[in-house]
Amino acid sequence: MYLEDTIVAPATPPGRGAVAIVRLSGPKAIEIARKLWHPRHKSARIIARRLHLGEISDPQTGKIVDRAMCVLMPGPQSLTGENIAELHCHGGAYLVRKIVTLAAAEGARIAQPGEFSRRAFLNGRIDLTEAEAIADLIEARDAGALNQSVVHLVGALAARVKSLRQQVISIRAHLEAEIDFSEEEIDLPSREAIAAELLALNDNVSALHQSFARGRIIREGARAAIIGKPNVGKSSILNLLLGVERAIVTGIPGTTRDLIEESVDLGPYSLVLIDTAGIRDSSEEVEQIGIERARATAEHADLLIAVFDSSRSLDSEDIAIIRLAQGRKGIGLLNKHDLAQRISVGDLRGQGLTLPVLNFCAISGDGLNQCREALVGEIEEMAGGPVIDEVVISRERHRNALGCALEALGAALDGLRRRMPPEIVAVDIALVAESLGSITGEVSTEDVLDAIFCEFCIGK
Repeated sequence: MYLEDTIVAPATPPGRGAVAIVRLSGPKAIEIARKLWHPRHKSARIIARRLHLGEISDPQTGKIVDRAMCVLMPGPQSLTGENIAELHCHGGAYLVRKIVTLAAAEGARIAQPGEFSRRAFLNGRIDLTEAEAIADLIEARDAGALNQSVVHLVGALAARVKSLRQQVISIRAHLEAEIDFSEEEIDLPSREAIAAELLALNDNVSALHQSFARGRIIREGARAAIIGKPNVGKSSILNLLLGVERAIVTGIPGTTRDLIEESVDLGPYSLVLIDTAGIRDSSEEVEQIGIERARATAEHADLLIAVFDSSRSLDSEDIAIIRLAQGRKGIGLLNKHDLAQRISVGDLRGQGLTLPVLNFCAISGDGLNQCREALVGEIEEMAGGPVIDEVVISRERHRNALGCALEALGAALDGLRRRMPPEIVAVDIALVAESLGSITGEVSTEDVLDAIFCEFCIGK
């Protein structure tokens, strides 16, 4: 629900820093800011959208709290479409809380997470795809995720969706004309022509729908589970790929009991590495829980890094790893290649391993560059090619909406083929338009808005 009151919150992260920003938005934002902040020179002319130096004081006591900058931004040409005021103070945690408290005492309400961006959407300053791009921009962990967020932030996804929706509206207009003027001597598009338009539209919507896998990998990173029997060097490989000693490494089998998850940048991609417990038969209860988690993680990971000890003969535990990797994407590593070799790539192939296999040594780092290159290649294959600035979707909400649009398009095409009345086909076309409109927020519900903006931090 949109309350037409004035909200306040820090617009910078909590903690100590050189500068912090306290932001107000709403009808009384400028009035409250002028009560708290005063220019150093009383005769100074305050110009909108320009920073001015002054002092913040307690309106009740007149005591100076901080020397700070202030900028006043009258609506509707502001972030939220409302009056906005920002106080740029020193970045002490207590000081920021004090200024927020003073603003609240003058009638402002502490903002909810995402409330500034939500007001920007409700006032037509941004659409939902741009609002989501703000959250993605803040969470971006690599160049690919950053680029994709910027593409969405500048409105490329919204423009693509609006173009598709405009095509739907045009097709619906043809059907409405058939309904309203069926008995008039007017040259109307044939059913075949409308079906051709729908097929072309279906192809475009389907292409955007199918971009989800690529977009998700760019936004969230691919997930790779490191699997193998105990003591093959999984934790050492994790540490080597990360470049830090993240996992405990010992010669005792079964040291890793729980999942260890860390991210590493591989070129334009973020790869989430998950070190798992060694997979083997075990009667020890805690280790068995770790093994079950390892299997579940491997099942849901995008990639597998299957590790084998080349200095030990293949056994039933290695065979179990090969079966777990059956039909999956990823790479195999023949670790401990600095020792006398007991198994080869051919032995693994003979047991049915289809993953690309590299010789590796976690002690010396031999094979590390080849491993990184192979992982990048696997991610690019999953993503459908190298990262470029293109319009893709990366959120389940978008995929679900496009899926609903495709379902309605299929129903409309079926209706045309079966010579159904135009009124029936028009209902399905309306559902297509509604589904596409939900992506940008042209059609939205309170529940959808709550779900989107609760992801934001306070002050955004």
